[in-house]
Amino acid sequence: MYQSPTSALKADARIRCLFLMGSWVGGGAERVTAKLMERVDTSRFDLRLGLLRASGHYLDSIDPARVIVAPQSEEHFRFEGENRALFKPATLTKAAFHGPAAFRHIIEQVQPDVVMSFFKGTALLTWLAMRGLSSRPRWIIREGNNVLAVADRESPNALIKSLSLRLTRHVYRKADAILTNSSDMACGLVGDLRLGATQVRMINNPIDLEAIAAAVAQPVDGLPERPFIVNVGRLAYQKGQDTLLSAYASSGLWRTHDLVLLGEGPCLGELQALASTLGVASHVRFTGFVANPYAWMARADLMVQPSRWEGFPTALAEGLACGVPVVHADCSYGPRDIVEPGISGEIVPVDDAATLARVMARMIADPAHRARLIAAGKARVQRFAVDAMVAHYETLFAEFGAERAAARLGLGRSEWPISAGLLREGNLPA
Repeated sequence: MYQSPTSALKADARIRCLFLMGSWVGGGAERVTAKLMERVDTSRFDLRLGLLRASGHYLDSIDPARVIVAPQSEEHFRFEGENRALFKPATLTKAAFHGPAAFRHIIEQVQPDVVMSFFKGTALLTWLAMRGLSSRPRWIIREGNNVLAVADRESPNALIKSLSLRLTRHVYRKADAILTNSSDMACGLVGDLRLGATQVRMINNPIDLEAIAAAVAQPVDGLPERPFIVNVGRLAYQKGQDTLLSAYASSGLWRTHDLVLLGEGPCLGELQALASTLGVASHVRFTGFVANPYAWMARADLMVQPSRWEGFPTALAEGLACGVPVVHADCSYGPRDIVEPGISGEIVPVDDAATLARVMARMIADPAHRARLIAAGKARVQRFAVDAMVAHYETLFAEFGAERAAARLGLGRSEWPISAGLLREGNLPA
């Protein structure tokens, strides 16, 4: 893994950015990070990734020379499952003791100008890690999920939830900026955590349209023999696959269409049992992790995402890029940033299996409507093209890191040798 010679660091005029995550297990945040590390201009920015544990399907998409893993990661940070299990005393104690020290070690090794931590658990450890640093880097918390919903789900009781939110509010106020990935989440965080409006920024997740088009064209083994409906995401309570199974069973679509769930997660056993109870198990396929979900999405008649909460549902935008008609629950947050209801996709109430069943059946019965949604969706998703979103990230990193990078070289910010063009007027994230 990456070792950072002090002499090389001192000579490097690029803005040094360090991303901090617990692990590489998940989906949206990991794909965004991988895309940034691939596409950000390396002549102006040096991006590194710090992990408490090196695990996850997307690690092979990152240059290992740019990844730093905490010492004794398998011993101290081995955790899989729902977040509420983190509140076990032994897990909390281990994380509180070893996590900040591990992140501090990584920060001191990389000596970044900007640190970006992902999600609130990592934000807490980062805050603890940076306390007392003689020269603290600028700090951006990237929040990609519904903080209130997550606290409600993961907390074992009301007291723990209250304490968790109070601590989250305190920590988030200490950051230089909070970056969200949907407009309604930005507004929600200002209200829910009582943050200053100028502290909160928003950049939608980047969608690599060219890469998706290439992936769609790849052959697929093991497709169902019948037409099928697809769901993409972690098999977890948040994603609402139980609502989808109920809607699928009651809609009668199992007579003509299979249901394919792409993903893995802690609710696999429960969902398999539910499919059996509903009498549709023989028509439901749980594929586990699929390296190329886009080829499956493009070949489906319908994509259904009944999430209970989100930040920015990246899979929904990717569905538009794949040319599949989409249905998403009207959850907080993000789906209305991506689709216009009835024009580029359909939106249904959260946890409403009856309405979802009716909408699914109506869409399958109306190929012309599906075709109109596909055409509008392909036009709509252009606004999330990867180059535009990466440019917003570059501007954000320059805004917070340029002064510190210049100071490392003993220069004023205006004298910094690679500053030209980084702070383009009108390109600052809102």
